[in-house]
Amino acid sequence: MKDSLIIIDNMLLADLDVIVKIAECRSITAAATLLDMRVATASAALKRVEKSLGAELFVRTTRRLRLSAAGERYLPQCQLALETLAQARQNMQQELDIIEGELRLALPSDLGRNIISPWLDELLATHPKLSLRTNLSDSHIDFYRDAVDVALRYGSPKDSSLYGFKICTVPGVLCASPDYLSRCGTPTQPQDLLSHNGLFYQLYDMTHDVWQFSHDGRSQKIKMSGNRASNDGDQVRRWCIDGQGVAIKSCLDMSTDLLNKKVVNVMPDYRPKASELWLICPSRQSITPAVRLLRDTLQQHCAALLKALASEGILSQEQIR
Repeated sequence: MKDSLIIIDNMLLADLDVIVKIAECRSITAAATLLDMRVATASAALKRVEKSLGAELFVRTTRRLRLSAAGERYLPQCQLALETLAQARQNMQQELDIIEGELRLALPSDLGRNIISPWLDELLATHPKLSLRTNLSDSHIDFYRDAVDVALRYGSPKDSSLYGFKICTVPGVLCASPDYLSRCGTPTQPQDLLSHNGLFYQLYDMTHDVWQFSHDGRSQKIKMSGNRASNDGDQVRRWCIDGQGVAIKSCLDMSTDLLNKKVVNVMPDYRPKASELWLICPSRQSITPAVRLLRDTLQQHCAALLKALASEGILSQEQIR
């Protein structure tokens, strides 16, 4: 062992991580980008492994790489060996309850930027051996393409191969700024919204402009019209605060603005559909002590926020159970 790197023949154990990523991406450049290293460094790792094995693992074409016959035999065993070593390391860390290493976390843009960021600062201050890399986006995450260890997302995981922890149930709120309501009037029932400007969330060219409310056990849908839509939840929030219209948002996304009276929960008796907040991992092996600590931190802070919203009468006690 030298400088924490294991040397096997003339190659480094870390080289094998590079080889596996090149095989996944079919590109040295793409693999280097995901591993945050120079292309020359990744290329050197590949050369060391091939020299040590005495065989080429990839067939080079003008556009991308493909596995050679030797690569097809070697890579599955290489990947299995790396997974075994990673599992052994994780088992040791769990036994010792070690919180260290890099945590690559995907977060929704609005919630991550405006609410969760200070919580993560506290986490890093308490655990100095832990480092963080965040991916802020409302788009769906591909754990391997986006080089993410764990993702916080609204909605339970649809893929049965994924592992997840429910953080909390999140009531939706119809909100608008006091300035907008003073100019345009305050709706008291869904039908009144037809004369108001909707602020819409848009994902993959699908605009969420059909709003659904429940009241006294009955459901009602309204097809809204409006002059603004965005694929960034934080942008919709900013429009709402600026008095540009009404929006349906997660109460967590809007919690600070609701508590500071920058926006108002409109038509509280007519409730938009609630969602669930989940922390999702691509495999059981990725559930490290750091991920469990993150789960506990998120659950505690979200519960406190929901309680604060209920204590101010913004949500009912029934909504936060």
